[in-house]
Amino acid sequence: MNKLVKIYARPKLNSPVLLAAWPGISNVAIIVATYLERKLDFKRLGEIQASHFFDPVGVIVRDNVVEAPSFPQSRFYYWKNKAGGSDIILFIGEQQPATKGYELAKSVLDVGLKFMAKRVYTFAAALTRIHHSEQPRAWGVATNQQVAEDLRRHNLVQRGNLQIAGLNGLMLGVTKERNIEGVCLLGEVPMYATRIQNPMAALAIIKALTKILDIDIDLVELTQLARETREGMKQAAAEAMGEYIDYFTEPIWEHEEEEEEE
Repeated sequence: MNKLVKIYARPKLNSPVLLAAWPGISNVAIIVATYLERKLDFKRLGEIQASHFFDPVGVIVRDNVVEAPSFPQSRFYYWKNKAGGSDIILFIGEQQPATKGYELAKSVLDVGLKFMAKRVYTFAAALTRIHHSEQPRAWGVATNQQVAEDLRRHNLVQRGNLQIAGLNGLMLGVTKERNIEGVCLLGEVPMYATRIQNPMAALAIIKALTKILDIDIDLVELTQLARETREGMKQAAAEAMGEYIDYFTEPIWEHEEEEEEE
């Protein structure tokens, strides 16, 4: 096992798949991963030595006492599928490193291969001209044509040529290098709202993922969050438009008063 990885459990997993996620555009990948982690009965599996990939830039002081440097967590979890389908290994990285991303991706895959993972899934945002009031769709890309055909049967959008930035994309490149099946599910995000968390896109991804893996998960909480976020974006857009109109227009009656005074 990679010396950078600490394993805390040795479960016997049934034909597992590896899900990996890091923060990215609109935080889509992390919303997907953390929701799954909370809603399914995941147990702690291991972690990666974060100090190898991250350099602390300062310290926290509490009550005038300096605390030891802290690092972003990079942890593994596992879930046993009681319905008899594939078990899941879940990796969540709290932050993407400035360097050594390729090495980190290989370390994550090492754990998946140790437990004989048959496929790797990552998640990302697909930037489109979609409006925030529209229902986002899930896209799918794969590391080989056969898996791409499987995704098409699940009605995932396939857009041909695109780029997936960061570790949520690089992870699939490392997967392909080792001839392991890999999939990235992308949720549509408005190009003008990349800095806003987008649970709508995450919901589209989870709906697609649960169909592919044939698992059941309670989506009520995420659906409600998506609805509230959409309404918040709608309200913010309306307020911004009102401010725009107020700033760049002048009431016609003010012109009429000026003409009367002349």
